[in-house]
Amino acid sequence: MSRPLEQRAQIAPVTDGLPRPTWSVMIPTYNCARLLGETLQSVLDQAPGPGEMQIEVVDDGSSDDPEAVVRAVAGDRVVFHRQPQNVGHIRNFATCLNRARGRYVHLLHGDDRVERGFYAALQAGFEAAPEVGAAFCRHRFINVQSREISIPEPEQPSPGVLAGGVERLAEEQRIMTPSIAVRREAYEKLGGFDPRLACSEDWEMWVRIAAHYPVWYEPSVLAGYRMHQESNTGRHYRMAEELGYTRRAIEIFADYLPPQKARAIVRRARLTYADTALNNARQLARSGDLRGMQAHLMEAIKMSSSPTVLRRAAKIAFTLNLNAGSADAA
Repeated sequence: MSRPLEQRAQIAPVTDGLPRPTWSVMIPTYNCARLLGETLQSVLDQAPGPGEMQIEVVDDGSSDDPEAVVRAVAGDRVVFHRQPQNVGHIRNFATCLNRARGRYVHLLHGDDRVERGFYAALQAGFEAAPEVGAAFCRHRFINVQSREISIPEPEQPSPGVLAGGVERLAEEQRIMTPSIAVRREAYEKLGGFDPRLACSEDWEMWVRIAAHYPVWYEPSVLAGYRMHQESNTGRHYRMAEELGYTRRAIEIFADYLPPQKARAIVRRARLTYADTALNNARQLARSGDLRGMQAHLMEAIKMSSSPTVLRRAAKIAFTLNLNAGSADAA
């Protein structure tokens, strides 16, 4: 069996001696052309020239003509690269990282967006603390119409190196991909995203980086993460596959954690996502989706078999059976 590091794409250093931009904004796409224009415009509205910022769209064999969107919105300012065939999002991310030439790499999904000031704020963080491997900002969740759904509470009140680093990031997924940029040398050292994860591959990556480098935090809300059923997360939601991969990510990154704290951190992470699974099960039960409810109840128990989780799972299942019995009696 191959070791985990061998399963991840190797990100080769840039060695051609040519001038390098400060930024690489790499935009992976797959069948999201209807949202790509907004993504591109959010970057172009604050982009310096090509000498300072490389911008590329890397398409994974879409059927909805993202290149036409790139040309209509950006002309020749944005490079369009198309995979010869669909390779899956993990390999497409690896292509993005290997094509990136900048010192700082921003992987921006083709259905997400950034706000004005994103690049200036994160660059200020990188320059203020040359030891950091990544910098991220607060984000907002948005819907397909770009309306705000919610904004998480700030991690800390002012910009700076994130206190608690790897421990805090391992307890819960706090970073949405559009909100973070990474030093390219960190990807060169640590490799690409883990192909064993169809979801939560981003969480594993951020914890991996935080285990090797300090991470900078900017509390301003400068990125938007779009929630919709066609997203990678949305496709894996109903039958709890997303949470299964979350559990696998926790298993993988447990080895990165400080040995004296690892068990407690893993326990808290598992309880957090067991709670998520239970809440999802309750919502699915209310909508009458029995199979979805059962999948989330099973995942909650796999996450954590604590007495609290088992009691809550039993209560949800009992309530559903009680309601079903009442309906049959009527």
